Amino acid sequence: MINYSSAFFILTLLFALSWLNCNTLQAKVLSSSCPQLLQKTVKDIEGVETDLCSYKGKVLLIVNTASKCGFTSQYAELETLYKRYKSKGFIVLAFPSGDFLGQEFHKNEEVQNFCSKNFQITFPIFEKSHVKGAKQSELFKSLSLKQGSPKWNFQKYLVDREGKVIKKFAPWVKPTNKSITKAIEKELAVL
Repeated sequence: MINYSSAFFILTLLFALSWLNCNTLQAKVLSSSCPQLLQKTVKDIEGVETDLCSYKGKVLLIVNTASKCGFTSQYAELETLYKRYKSKGFIVLAFPSGDFLGQEFHKNEEVQNFCSKNFQITFPIFEKSHVKGAKQSELFKSLSLKQGSPKWNFQKYLVDREGKVIKKFAPWVKPTNKSITKAIEKELAVL
């Protein structure tokens, strides 16, 4: 004779185990398909949620920027780099911040207008965020763990197609400096 309560228990247990296995497998697939560094959602300069996983498979130059800094003219060189290499899978991601002497506008709209008017920026710019300290964004926490926190505005982090932080470039190193362009070209050559 069949013991229905035992059969029900066994079926429930099997269902629970298969559900757990499926969810664990799904989590592994999701995490392996998007590098951990990019498993974040941020808002672009217009306030639209952006999943950084949309940049997986690209070579990235992540830069903390500021509109009122002695290095602000580097925006022009960042745009030059972006235009030169974007067809090969390269993207500049700019993260404005006022963490260093408040050298950024208070409102995102001001940042966007400044970048558009003065530098005709076409690469993605994200909303103003913290790149150091207690309020540091999740992205910059991850970057800092790998290569150290930004020391000033226009710190540049090169990220390969697999989402690994390859190198950090100092703020005073101009974006079109050979050390940066050679590193970008090396990463773009890897498929």
